[in-house]
Amino acid sequence: MTRVAIVTGSAGLIGAEAVRFLCRQGLTVVGIDNDMRREFFGDDASTLWARRQLEEQFASYHHREVDIRSIDDVNRVFAEFGRDTELIIHTAAQPSHDWAAKAPHVDFAVNANGTLNLLEATRKHCEKASFIFTSTNKVYGDNPNRLPLVELETRWEIEPSHPWFEHGIDESMSVDHAKHSLFGVSKLAADVLVQEYGRYFGMNTAAFRGGCLTGPGHSGTQLHGFLSYLVKCCVNGTEYTVFGHKGKQVRDNIHSFDLVQMFWQYHQSPRPGEVYNAGGGRFSNCSMQEAIQISEEIVGQKLRYTHAEQHRIGDHIWYVSDTRKFQSHYPQWQQRFGIREIIEQIALAAMTSVESPAADDRAIKTEPQTASQN
Repeated sequence: MTRVAIVTGSAGLIGAEAVRFLCRQGLTVVGIDNDMRREFFGDDASTLWARRQLEEQFASYHHREVDIRSIDDVNRVFAEFGRDTELIIHTAAQPSHDWAAKAPHVDFAVNANGTLNLLEATRKHCEKASFIFTSTNKVYGDNPNRLPLVELETRWEIEPSHPWFEHGIDESMSVDHAKHSLFGVSKLAADVLVQEYGRYFGMNTAAFRGGCLTGPGHSGTQLHGFLSYLVKCCVNGTEYTVFGHKGKQVRDNIHSFDLVQMFWQYHQSPRPGEVYNAGGGRFSNCSMQEAIQISEEIVGQKLRYTHAEQHRIGDHIWYVSDTRKFQSHYPQWQQRFGIREIIEQIALAAMTSVESPAADDRAIKTEPQTASQN
């Protein structure tokens, strides 16, 4: 019997990582991606290069240029492959706060209605399959900013006496009474839909509320993918803008490989309607200032940047994910890539693609990762 996985956003950071992993596991992978990232953020953000790479590398990869807003087109793909489909990984999204405010109908149609279309197609054609949704920590809105925070030299940090200091924010944080940004609202609608299809219909659905998802395959832009874009600016000599919070806002960063491993562990023993925080946690996090410092050390040159006093709406001052719930359910999962190694990989990928004599002369400085698993 043919084993099939359907991956939406298959040429994006997480989608492409999932495709590579699943193909190597022997599955036939159907990718749904129409390169809307290019429409959202411009030519530099296009993922067409990743699609072509996947098609060249894997004979078991079958691409479908489908818009998830189209019920008919989504159903057509699921009707073709559905009876053999055991896994759906849904990563396709409009991912930017700023872009959502410019086109709220498009944002909601992609993030919320698109997810509903995929859930219904799964229920109709392959109800027993695992359905994994790449959600976001932005479903919590700006509630994390109400935590007791202290300002340190290079970062904001939660009060050491707070119960979330040691491991980060867990899934008990409220999604209510907060400013989310329109992007956060559309993702929250999708997140709750995914939970409900698990709880109401008994389907194997799970929402993974990601921190900053990153890695060398990220087509980062100013409006989305801060770490990737920052490192590329450092390599290319492009001016970078830090928005608000003195550049001390903290993000936890999870490598695309580590996130896909979470997905795979869930698929081995799915639990209907689950929610998991999925970020770098205490193992892999940094402030903007710290990310700049590490990038400069690795690349070997200063980042040209300016600081804008106004922060972005819904932006978190401090966010670190507590992943212990997932680890308690799936103890075989362990995070592999810490923040320095992630930045090294992004820098190396950026430097090898830079067409300038200076790039050939720069050496990547590497140090062993010393962070411990919490």
